[in-house]
Amino acid sequence: MNFKQYGRPAVIAIAAALALSSCAANEGAAPDKAASDLSGTINAGGASSQQAAQEAWTAAFQTTNPDVTINYDPSGSGAGREAFISGGSDFAGSDSFLKDEELAGEFATCAPDTKAVDLPVYISPIAVIFNVEGVTDLNLDAATLAKIFKGDITTWNDPAIAALNKDAKLPSTPITAVHRSDDSGTTKNFADYLGQNAPDVWTEKAEDPFPYKTGEGAQGTSGVVDAVTNGVGTIGYADASRAGDLGVAKIKVGDKFVGYTADAAAAVVNDSPLVEGRDASDLAIALDRKTTDATHYPLVLVSYAIVCTEYADADKAALVKEYVGYMAGAEGQAEAAKSAGAAPLSTELQDKVAAVLKTVK
Repeated sequence: MNFKQYGRPAVIAIAAALALSSCAANEGAAPDKAASDLSGTINAGGASSQQAAQEAWTAAFQTTNPDVTINYDPSGSGAGREAFISGGSDFAGSDSFLKDEELAGEFATCAPDTKAVDLPVYISPIAVIFNVEGVTDLNLDAATLAKIFKGDITTWNDPAIAALNKDAKLPSTPITAVHRSDDSGTTKNFADYLGQNAPDVWTEKAEDPFPYKTGEGAQGTSGVVDAVTNGVGTIGYADASRAGDLGVAKIKVGDKFVGYTADAAAAVVNDSPLVEGRDASDLAIALDRKTTDATHYPLVLVSYAIVCTEYADADKAALVKEYVGYMAGAEGQAEAAKSAGAAPLSTELQDKVAAVLKTVK
């Protein structure tokens, strides 16, 4: 499903189908599923990229499981991992998989001497959003994008930008490059893309904190989108589900400039291997962003649910298994595609997540 260009008709059709099925149910049709016997509260938080999907997932899951309450705080990937590690949440949403040093430590949410694993639940393009008067279309390659966010390119009519946009009327407006001020997996994915494709320019290692003291910082995905929307000559990066009506740059892949789609983002994930040297139940993905295939969109994030292999509280384990299993399964992935434009996990990856969840206790 194309993320932006082709999503609306499908959403309208699905909404109509849901409305019809709802009417039928109200007229006395038998429910498809027996009433759930799950009950309890799940407290989780982390990646703000997941916010739209989590809102949809929570609503759908709680409708089917009315005695379950789910609280998700889109506090950012770093904050989410910290809360989970310290025992403050039942799972973490994170656009960054667990670091080696985090894996080597203790997890207060988990049973003693057990660890946590990364399970993919959400795939989305990262959009390069901009707000420049008189500019509706914008092409950028990785090196130019890196120079903008490092502060090496400071005006919109810079020759490097002009060379990529020969038909555009670029103003002399100063560039305000907006980055995440909080520890963000979206930042890490953005930096990883730049580091893999423009290593001579973007020389800092990809990490959750933005590495350079340039531009303007904003809290969370919403903060970046608001800063770009309300600023002048602004550019930023955000989960594509939040791009709204802002301009979105095309990035250079091979010899072409391509816009994001869910399918193009998923193609990169499907062609990438798992991170080496980890437990077989850890499904962290080492994204290969150097593709020259213009059907791929390499500026993509994989967002994870970080869960215990064994929980200190068995009741929490049962709830988390069911909810994360729903998120990563066919029904949850279809909901995320409809509500947030996400790219569904492949059937193979869905099956791998389900197999890991079966072992969680």
